[in-house]
Amino acid sequence: MTKMFCYQCEQTAGGKGCTGQVGVCGKSGEAALLQDKLTAELILLAKAVNRNKASPQTQRLMLEGLFATVTNVNFDEKALEWLIKEVHTERIRLAAQATVEAAEAVDLAEIWKLPEDIRSLKSLVLFGLRGMAAYAYHALVLGLADTEATAFFYKALEMIGNPAPGMEELVALAMETGKVNLKVMEMLDKGNTSAYGTPKPVTVSLTIEKGPFIVISGHDLRDLQILLEQTDGKGVNVYTHGEMLPAHAYPELKKHTQLKGNFGTAWQNQQTEFADIPGAVLFTTNCLMPVKDSYRDRVFTTAVVAYPGIPYIAEKDGKKDFTQVIKKALELGGYREDRPMTGINGGKTVTTGFGWNTVLGAADTVVEAVKSGAIKHFFLVGGCDGAKPGRNYFTDLVKQAPADTVILTLACGKYRFNDLDIGSIGGLPRIMDMGQCNDAYSAIKVAAALADTFKCGINELPLTLILSWYEQKAAAILLTLLYLGIKNIRLGPSLPAFVSPGVLDFLVKEFNLRAISTPEKELAEILG
Repeated sequence: MTKMFCYQCEQTAGGKGCTGQVGVCGKSGEAALLQDKLTAELILLAKAVNRNKASPQTQRLMLEGLFATVTNVNFDEKALEWLIKEVHTERIRLAAQATVEAAEAVDLAEIWKLPEDIRSLKSLVLFGLRGMAAYAYHALVLGLADTEATAFFYKALEMIGNPAPGMEELVALAMETGKVNLKVMEMLDKGNTSAYGTPKPVTVSLTIEKGPFIVISGHDLRDLQILLEQTDGKGVNVYTHGEMLPAHAYPELKKHTQLKGNFGTAWQNQQTEFADIPGAVLFTTNCLMPVKDSYRDRVFTTAVVAYPGIPYIAEKDGKKDFTQVIKKALELGGYREDRPMTGINGGKTVTTGFGWNTVLGAADTVVEAVKSGAIKHFFLVGGCDGAKPGRNYFTDLVKQAPADTVILTLACGKYRFNDLDIGSIGGLPRIMDMGQCNDAYSAIKVAAALADTFKCGINELPLTLILSWYEQKAAAILLTLLYLGIKNIRLGPSLPAFVSPGVLDFLVKEFNLRAISTPEKELAEILG
C-alpha cells in the first residue's frame, strides 16, 4: 500500500475513510502506512506462531503491536518502525525454528480488494482484535494472561491474512472474537480488583487545588499506582483525566492522599483544557490528541503511547521512573489558588465506582424498586466520546429520561452527562458510573444477574443499550454483546464506515442493531 486509507474510527473523513496526508485523528499518512505494515507483520507473526511455540515475548509483542494501531495511541513514526522491526525479528526467529520460508509477504491492499462484505467482516474482526488487545495488555501488565485468548489472537490474524474464508466462516470468527473478549474483560476485572480492591462509590471533585500537580490520562491503573507511589510525600497532587476517572473508586489507589480529583472532561477537549496548563501531563494509553505548542513542553508518554518529540518513559527491568514528570510539575508550580472547573453541564463534582459488586450488593433494593414500579426502565448509555457533531443526543436523552428510569454508564461517553444531578431512586443515584470502557464486563454481569433474578432472558429485561462509539475497543465490546445474543442495541452518533450494506443488513436482521435517531423518538419507542 502506497497511499493512506483508514476508516477504523467514527470520525473518519466524510464517513468513508481518511485518504489525505493527515487523518482526522491527526496521525500522518506515513504513520498510517506504517501501522498497515505493522499489521501485515503481525499477520505473518501469527502464521509463524501457529507453526511453532510462542514465547511470552511473542505474546507481549502481539498485544503491543495491535494496541499501537488503535486510534489516538501511537503517532510516532520512529516508534512504529521500531515495533515493526521487533515483530519482524520475532517472526523470523519462529519461522527459522520451523524451517519454513521466512521471506513471506502480506499485502493488505490485496486483502481489502476482496468482495465488499468479506472486507467488511475482516475489518470488523481486525478492529475488534485491536480493542481486545488493549484489554489484554492491561491485564498482562498486572501479570495475567489467558492461554485461549492468546491462541485466538494468532488464529484470527492468520484468518484475516488468508483470502479463502467466506461469509459464514468470518461471521463465526466475529462471534468468537466477542466470546474471547468477554473472557479477557473478566480477566482484567479480576486483575484490577485483586490489585486495587473492589471499587466503591465516590464523589470526585473537579476543582484543582493550588500547588504543583500532575494530570494522568488514559486507562492503565498500574501506571497510576506507580506514579502515586513515587509522588508520596513530594508535595505534588495527582488528578485523573478522561478514562482514568474511575481510579478514584479503588481503595488501594484512593489511600494515596495526593490523588485529589479529576481534571477536565473527555479526551477530545484536551487541546483546549491543557492550553498553558501549569502542571505536567502523563498519557498512559490511548486518547492522546496531537499536542499543541501551548503545553508541548510538559507532556510525557509511557506504555504504548508515543508522539514525535514528546519524552517517552520506558519500562526497564519491570520498573518505571516518573522522576522527570514529578520534576516538571514542581518546576511549573501549579495554580496559585484553587481553580474550580466544571463538567459540560456546569456541575462541580462527578461520581463513579458503581461496579458490578456495588450494584449487585444493592440487588434487593433494585429488585424491589422494579417490582414496585419505582424503576420502570434501565438505560445503559455509555461508550466513547468524540468531537463529531451529534453527540449532544446522549446528553439530551439522559436529561429527558423519566424520573422512574436509571442510567447506567461507563467509558468516557459519560462526560456528556455525568455532572448532572437528576436525583435518586430508593437511595440509589439515577446515574451510576460503572467505570472505564474496560469495565463493560460490569454491565454484562449486572444484566445477567437481573435476568437470572427475574427468570427471563436479557432481551426481556426493561433494559436498553444505547452506545456511543469512537474507536476499536467499542468494536470489541459490540462483538461481545452480539455474541451474548443481546438485541435492539442503538449505536451512534453514526454507523461504522467499515460495515458494508450487506453486513449491516445481517446485523439488523439478526440482532435488530440500529442507528440512533432523536431522544424524543427513542424514549417514546422504548417506553411507549
